[in-house]
Amino acid sequence: MSAQAQLLKSNKPIPHENLWKKLKVNGELIAALASGVLILLGWLFDKSGYGTMSVIVYMLAFVIGGFAKAKEGIEDTIKNKELNVEMLMIMAAVGSAIIGYWTEGAILIFIFAMSGALETYTMNKSHKEISSLMEMQPEEALRITDYGEEHVHVSELTVGDLILIKPGERVPSDGEITKGRTTLDEAAITGESVPVSKSNHDEVFAGTVNLNGSITVRITKPSHETLFHKIIELVQSAQSEKSPSQLFIERFEGQYVKIVLAVVFVMMFLPHYLLGWSWTESFYRAMILLVVASPCALVASIMPASLSAISNGARHGILFKGGVHLEQLSAIKAIAFDKTGTLTKGKPEVTDLIVQDGLTEEEVLLATASIESHSNHPLANAIVKYAKGKLSIPLIHPDSIEDVAGWGVKAVIDHKEWKIGKASYVGKEMAEAFANGTAKKFASEGKTIVFVQRGEELAAMIALKDMVREEAKLAIDQLKEQGVYTIMLTGDSEKTAQAIAAESHVRDHIAECLPENKVDHLKKLKKKYGNVAMVGDGINDAPALATANVGISMGEGTDVALETADIVLMKNDLSRISEAIRLSQRMNRIIKQNVIFSIGVIILLILSNFLQMLDLPFGVIGHEGSTILVILNSLRLLR
Repeated sequence: MSAQAQLLKSNKPIPHENLWKKLKVNGELIAALASGVLILLGWLFDKSGYGTMSVIVYMLAFVIGGFAKAKEGIEDTIKNKELNVEMLMIMAAVGSAIIGYWTEGAILIFIFAMSGALETYTMNKSHKEISSLMEMQPEEALRITDYGEEHVHVSELTVGDLILIKPGERVPSDGEITKGRTTLDEAAITGESVPVSKSNHDEVFAGTVNLNGSITVRITKPSHETLFHKIIELVQSAQSEKSPSQLFIERFEGQYVKIVLAVVFVMMFLPHYLLGWSWTESFYRAMILLVVASPCALVASIMPASLSAISNGARHGILFKGGVHLEQLSAIKAIAFDKTGTLTKGKPEVTDLIVQDGLTEEEVLLATASIESHSNHPLANAIVKYAKGKLSIPLIHPDSIEDVAGWGVKAVIDHKEWKIGKASYVGKEMAEAFANGTAKKFASEGKTIVFVQRGEELAAMIALKDMVREEAKLAIDQLKEQGVYTIMLTGDSEKTAQAIAAESHVRDHIAECLPENKVDHLKKLKKKYGNVAMVGDGINDAPALATANVGISMGEGTDVALETADIVLMKNDLSRISEAIRLSQRMNRIIKQNVIFSIGVIILLILSNFLQMLDLPFGVIGHEGSTILVILNSLRLLR
């Protein structure tokens, strides 16, 4: 087999294909550098007295350096039926050559080509995050069949297939672990560097890395519908969507170019008659004006910054659905939070267990957990989980069990009747008096209370609570420092809402709030504060997320979140909101710096030209240099 055939079989690119790919990506930069070398040669020929040869070399520099931008400018002009910045540069370079300023015209083309190459580099750099993500999904998977194992392309996997993923390998498609235990690096999905432990029935996502254990996974989604694939599509879509500032600049550019051309045409004649300039001087100053008045730096002020910020966010698990949402975020004055699953973990946990004198914790927990293990209720699951962590013996099977709808559950263990449920089920007066009225104190703390009755006596009281996320407190404090008003909207009772609000540090709360009420409250907040964000955990908060100026959804591996909000926090870490606001503020600050700087340079160069203090080479350097500087300034957002 030939070396070429071997490379094809191994799916590796052929060396000359790699070379062509690199040349294609860096084509603008290579052309610009070649143009620079030709300019140097033209200048040497001119100094040596070879005038004709010098002009020929300069013409080559024009063609090689200016081809890409000229092609782009002409195509855009034909497509949009409107002149653009590229056309201004071509006219200025050709005009310079007509009046004999070949060197200046060539330098203009060279620096314009360099700024274009740098802008392309910025675009490629911002897309590199996505390219590197795409490379993280393996092409092959080890499928388990009735006849053994076989290597198949990821596109051949179907829902229900079993695959084996060994230590060090990447997960090829979304699925559920059916066998094995391991630790996965999910940084590609969540931006979180800390590995996550996974075992039976846990979800795994394409592109994540299996660190230390072999696992068998059942495929739950085809490769084109994985969360990983949707993230890539989302960021690509965000990068192609233009922000309001970018759209304004593009609309402004078309009108501005027409005004510049009109002023340049007037300047070719008016100074000759009014100021006594020679025709050559008038035309020369008109060409300089054509160069320095072009809004290249202004046009490049926004898009590179926006792309860099979106890429930065994606790398840290913050997905923006477009530049408009990223730009708006810095103006947010108030944020409303859903409670369950957003400020809290969304699952109740046992916080307190009080047992009647004469009984042991182990005895009560064993009976309670054994009965509750037959229920799927969240409170029952929390009690069973708590008991398993405390007990050293396995659960037992009740002799009989009966679910009393709306009240609780009744069971018999060793001929003794047990009741588990709310206060009114076991006896309200007895429940309120239990443990010196501790139930009232627990209720004021926002806890849910489950009573356990053994025979005719109250055996125990179990307090449960949907715990506030540790990072939520820090996140709310950070938002307060940034001057953002925080409020919690929840359907829970006033007592529970008050307790959770105090614990999570939110400034205000509204209890007993139905989904339609959340929309009404958000409208009121928008009237009062202007720009308002809503943070929720998915579909149930969709109306409120849509009503807010910016909807922020908790992700943590759910593709539902990708479809409901403007911004998705891939890890349920609320502190990322503050980080996203800072990123938005940095981006807007850099855009303002770029706009002010570029306008300032244009005004300075235009005035210098009218005062006949500016020569074409310095006009070219000043104008194109400012374009390069604003692009470099935008690149800071990638850090």
